[in-house]
Amino acid sequence: MKWFKLDTDLPEQDFINVFKVNGKKICLIRNQGKLHAVQNRCPHAGGILSNGWCDNGNIVCPIHRYEYDLETGRGAAAQRDYIDIYPVEERSDGIYIGMKESFWKRLFS
Repeated sequence: MKWFKLDTDLPEQDFINVFKVNGKKICLIRNQGKLHAVQNRCPHAGGILSNGWCDNGNIVCPIHRYEYDLETGRGAAAQRDYIDIYPVEERSDGIYIGMKESFWKRLFS
């Protein structure tokens, strides 16, 4: 796991926004005061999750209203799909997102 620092100030209130982390677009969410980082594309139809909204601890895709749990990434039972989630740490010097390095990056770094 490699940690990447976000070079931005985040609002204290709940929000949904997209950030580029290690060359990848990540949807960063503050919901009920807690930060979550998830993939930005819905696996169902490719909707942009950062254009969606939160409901009962889920991110809701704006296209077909598919819902994904912010803690586990699991879709609703009938959906049978999931989104990738990334660990988030709030440290004294900023916000960090954890991402796994690919096999090839580990091999040739």
